[in-house]
Amino acid sequence: MKRKVVLAGGSGFLGQALADHLKRRGYTAVILTRGSSADKNGITYVHWDGRTLDDSWVREIDGSYAIVNFTGKSVNCLYTKKNREEIIASRLDSVSILKEAVRKSSAPPQAFIQAGSLAIFGDTADVCDEDAAHGDGFSVSVCQQWEEAFFSETLPKTRQVMLRIGFALGKGGGALGPLQMLARYGLGGPIGSGRQYISWLHMEDLNAMFMESIENEDYKGIFNATGTGPVTNKEFMRVLRKVMNKGWAPPAPATLVKLGAYMIMRADPSLALTGRNCIPKKLLHQGFKFKYTNLEAALRDLM
Repeated sequence: MKRKVVLAGGSGFLGQALADHLKRRGYTAVILTRGSSADKNGITYVHWDGRTLDDSWVREIDGSYAIVNFTGKSVNCLYTKKNREEIIASRLDSVSILKEAVRKSSAPPQAFIQAGSLAIFGDTADVCDEDAAHGDGFSVSVCQQWEEAFFSETLPKTRQVMLRIGFALGKGGGALGPLQMLARYGLGGPIGSGRQYISWLHMEDLNAMFMESIENEDYKGIFNATGTGPVTNKEFMRVLRKVMNKGWAPPAPATLVKLGAYMIMRADPSLALTGRNCIPKKLLHQGFKFKYTNLEAALRDLM
């Protein structure tokens, strides 16, 4: 039988990319989604609500090889009281209910991988490995609660891995799309000060990190899932314009970014104006081999 990997909340950009990767590797991918149950392009979709047990999805956990949890309301929104509550609840509820499903399994998965965030380090230019001090603010608090919930208890037969994912670059969506759009229309200059760091990685490397976490028994605990060469926003936009054959573009002042975020994008401006300079110390210690360590090469591959 093919090994089955359950992707909770895997209908988004990262989850779909991993599902396709798993399929190519000979795995069966099952996505738990708030949408309708269906079979599409060799991937099974099973409805769940992310917070309550139901036999229709719990039976997918029993006998599976691994779980990867992507569930969580997008942070690409205004941080109203309601949105803040939903951002936190969607993460904590899904972790709790998935752990309960694992405990109830007669044949529990051997690995539970949680997709987390580098936002736990806050807004900093200091180099951050896994042991660096955490920052402050709402996003940091969300990540801290998330990680505490995930590791609050061990699962006797299931390894637990938290991947703090950086700025993942892939084709057809994700974090790169909006920046490409800006550059395409001559607005690809530095955003805000341009000094905020972008800890980027290529989607191929991210999928490889997921596979190592799924298959390698030495992977346990927290890993910074990011590339080896973080760059400033100014440098990122310069390289992006170069790859897209675009010339100089004016900077976007912080005041303009805030106005556009609130009035047009309906998102918190901190998503664009803050950054972090993170390195994958533990992945390198494990001997992980990156395919893309040069930003220009990564962007040319994607475009």
